[in-house]
Amino acid sequence: QELVSGESEEESNGVNLMEFSDEILLHILSYVPCTDLVLNVRRTCRKLATLCLDKSLTHTVVLQKDYKVNKDKVKQLMRDIGKEIYQLNMAGCYWLPSSTIDHVTRCKNLVKLNLSGCHITSLRLSKMLSTLQHLCSLAIDVNPGFDASQLSSECKATLSRVLELKQTLYTPSYGVVPCCTSLEKLLLYFEILDRSREGFMLSGQLMVGESNVPHYQNLRVFYARLAPGYVNQEVVRLYLAVLSDRTPENLHAFLISAPGSFAETGATKNLLDSMARNVRLDALQLPKAWINGSGLLQHLKFNNPFYFSFSRCTLSGGHLIQRVINGGKDLKSLTSLNLSGCVHCLAPESLFRKAEDDIDSSILESLVVSCCNLRHLNLSAAHHHSSESIGNHLCQLLSRLKHLLSLALPVCSITDVAANVEKPPKASNLVPQAFGKKVRMGIQTYPRNLADQASQKIESSVFWALMGSLRFLETLEIIGSSFSSAMPRNEPAIRNSLPPCVRAQSVGDSEVAAISQLTYLQSLTLAQLPNILTGSGLINIGLQCQHLRTLSLANLGMMGKMVYMSALMDMLKHCKCLRDLRLEQPYFCAGAQFFQALSHCSSLQRLCIVSRSGTLQSDAVMSFMASCLEVIMCHMFMGESLTVCKNLQQSIVRSFQADRPALNVIIFPLLHEDLTEVIRDVPMRHLDEITLFKSRVAEEPPNLWW
Repeated sequence: QELVSGESEEESNGVNLMEFSDEILLHILSYVPCTDLVLNVRRTCRKLATLCLDKSLTHTVVLQKDYKVNKDKVKQLMRDIGKEIYQLNMAGCYWLPSSTIDHVTRCKNLVKLNLSGCHITSLRLSKMLSTLQHLCSLAIDVNPGFDASQLSSECKATLSRVLELKQTLYTPSYGVVPCCTSLEKLLLYFEILDRSREGFMLSGQLMVGESNVPHYQNLRVFYARLAPGYVNQEVVRLYLAVLSDRTPENLHAFLISAPGSFAETGATKNLLDSMARNVRLDALQLPKAWINGSGLLQHLKFNNPFYFSFSRCTLSGGHLIQRVINGGKDLKSLTSLNLSGCVHCLAPESLFRKAEDDIDSSILESLVVSCCNLRHLNLSAAHHHSSESIGNHLCQLLSRLKHLLSLALPVCSITDVAANVEKPPKASNLVPQAFGKKVRMGIQTYPRNLADQASQKIESSVFWALMGSLRFLETLEIIGSSFSSAMPRNEPAIRNSLPPCVRAQSVGDSEVAAISQLTYLQSLTLAQLPNILTGSGLINIGLQCQHLRTLSLANLGMMGKMVYMSALMDMLKHCKCLRDLRLEQPYFCAGAQFFQALSHCSSLQRLCIVSRSGTLQSDAVMSFMASCLEVIMCHMFMGESLTVCKNLQQSIVRSFQADRPALNVIIFPLLHEDLTEVIRDVPMRHLDEITLFKSRVAEEPPNLWW
């Protein structure tokens, strides 16, 4: 309707949108959600009616994050263009009833189907897959109550032809893996809790009747990501048992992401020994216990590696250069490298080294030269302190990586060494400070615009130069090496936090201002920057980074006071493209002024606030929800009482659920003993992407799933 109503104005100016070529119009229409194209836009005029049904627009239908779609729209969409759809992505559509899946049967020509996060029973899955004879790629969830014996022979025939399977497990089960006899790519996400809702301990042993042997003979990619818990470890070992007997000859990517301690067993050792003898890998990630202290990396063979993750391993820089980089001969193909928590990876050896000692710049230089095509690099959760040698600062060396798209660094790694030597941080600025009686102290006045910042010559800092050299960076994370979120996964909220690294004490407003040079920045995470005094750099980011979609701020400045609130509110007024906002700060006041500023973010969809002793104004929250029509997720974990939280949550749901089918609201006291029970009901899409804090750079190989 907007297209047609605008035609009269365009004609008066000599320009008519409908006079553009079909190629240009198709390109424009490719940015419109498919549901709008088919159900709305194509009804405006004859030309658009034809173009909206073009194969280039109907071949792939993405309903993921189309939060306005409902069951009726899906039904009408499948009825109109079901036969034209070859790839259907409904990942994370948790709000759609399970009966919606019945309409997928109209898509007879489907080749790829993603139903991760959708409600689906064994019987519905069987009925649907029985009609999809061309299916090659499938993603589903396996929930409690799943029964493989209910799958029909026609369904199993379809599964036998599936080449790619992504399976998220919420219960101990093989799921549909034994039926997929031609698998080339297997992605497994283990989200099984150790206790049931009733408090009973769960077992990782598979139920009788599910002990069919998976078929891995054609497997090329094996990926497993484990949530915390021993049951997940027990179940993944059952999946790995078959691999240890016979390693697929074509295996080229083997990745296991496991938090905490995941001990190596005789079976896994046999598997790794077999891999060292028989396969050449392109991607590798292993639990830290499997690598630490072993000579495994010396024996593994690599072909054209594109992804390595040694997260949380004690791998030294010497071993990294000798056993992985191999003198730079084989690493030009590497595009993604995760060294998060690898505290000694930039030191020649780790035996007598302290984690806070200076890095060996020659190791980082070898890494940069050898892996010159890196696009994703994660060096967070470690102390990477540069020495005083001129030209060898970590930021100066990283500036050579011109292809970087995402980067994660610890706060202490970006500080100027000379500045720290000349101006040691004052004791009054150290954080966190003891909570109690407040101490009155003067706050230095910082300039609030980029020109004044430049006059202070902050452009001479190594971090400013780094930001200037990485003009195409899309994702940046600057996280304190000792930072831990107040809201971990399956445990009570953390009440105390560790102090920041001494080297990080000088990092504050000027460094944040340097980030504003990243014109194409889409995602920004800042955590535990101690020297934030006014937050003036945030305003510069809001003005200059107009593509910013995701913003996560945690524990900035002194812990006892929200010192950057004024600057944050000024920043938000300019963030027209912001979709996800996560704030974690003690004593945060979510009041009328904050929500009024946040209302300027017209594209905002998801909001998460985590604040110990934080307060909120219910009327302000309701007004914000009423004015920001795109918001479908509101999570607040504050210091308010349970009664206040429940009343506000019920009011939001009652007022807005009907018009926002995907609405997910959780208002709950952060330190309440039942927090973990509340967290388990959060849709995985939101929990994994925004509610829980974590570093996401190089977390998985690029393009792991379509």
